[in-house]
Amino acid sequence: MRRREDGGGSARSRTRRLGLALAVTTAALMLSGCGEAVTRGYLPEPATEVGADVVGFWNATWIAALAVGVLVWLLILWAVFAYRRRSEDEVPVQFRYHVPFEILYTVVPILMVATMFGQTVTLQNAMLDTEPEPDVVVNVVGKKWSWDFNYVEEQVFVTGQQAREISEGEEGVPDTLPTLVLPVDSRVEFVLTSRDVIHSFWVVNFLQKMDMVPGRVNIFQVTTTEEGTFAGKCAELCGAYHSEMLFQVEVVSQEEYDAFIADLEESGNTGQLGPDLDMYELQQDQQGKLPEGVEN
Repeated sequence: MRRREDGGGSARSRTRRLGLALAVTTAALMLSGCGEAVTRGYLPEPATEVGADVVGFWNATWIAALAVGVLVWLLILWAVFAYRRRSEDEVPVQFRYHVPFEILYTVVPILMVATMFGQTVTLQNAMLDTEPEPDVVVNVVGKKWSWDFNYVEEQVFVTGQQAREISEGEEGVPDTLPTLVLPVDSRVEFVLTSRDVIHSFWVVNFLQKMDMVPGRVNIFQVTTTEEGTFAGKCAELCGAYHSEMLFQVEVVSQEEYDAFIADLEESGNTGQLGPDLDMYELQQDQQGKLPEGVEN
């Protein structure tokens, strides 16, 4: 009898500790929810129209996952305590199947996966929609280990060099990075190409990125909504100095954008940096085989 009382006391003690742990966890989550970062799922502040949809989908996915997790934890705890052993010779109730339970744990996961799949496709289609007529078209060219930006309609360009100083902790590196200037409240089309290996164009606050594959053209569009300076980087491991393949994006007013284009024209950065600078084309040139359309 003594041993049974001790066992019951131990079980009650474990239950109290578990309840306290759940209460502390819940309180911490509720208090942390006061921050703005939590409301967007710790994602960067979106600077594009579709960015808000990405944040909403991200948060909904986590809420659904948390709800499923809590339900599973509660069912586990219920089974542990409801069907715990109460005596040395007790044998739990045995049964082969339970049709309602089997239907439940088969149908519900299928519906959840189908819903998530549908929402994913809808969001992806919105992020890859290139039907609207863009206000600005930029050919973004990745190269080891920097970027070229061709403003297609304006026929001007920006060329960049690798941010080598960053590995040595030098200050002022952002001032030497290639800068992509875009007008606010405008539809921008990015035409992505690569000069050598696979890169990936990623502006962190755009909450969207896309690979740049040699010999292939990838395209996506965004609508800028916030002015400011945003970090950009390569999101695909592309070699020894991948971490130094950085750039900046400045989203400015239309007047500032027009002035920027005019400055490029005055500085002589006119025309386009074409595929004749690609690694393959340069190799062919060194072998005495000029690319088609390129003259001596």
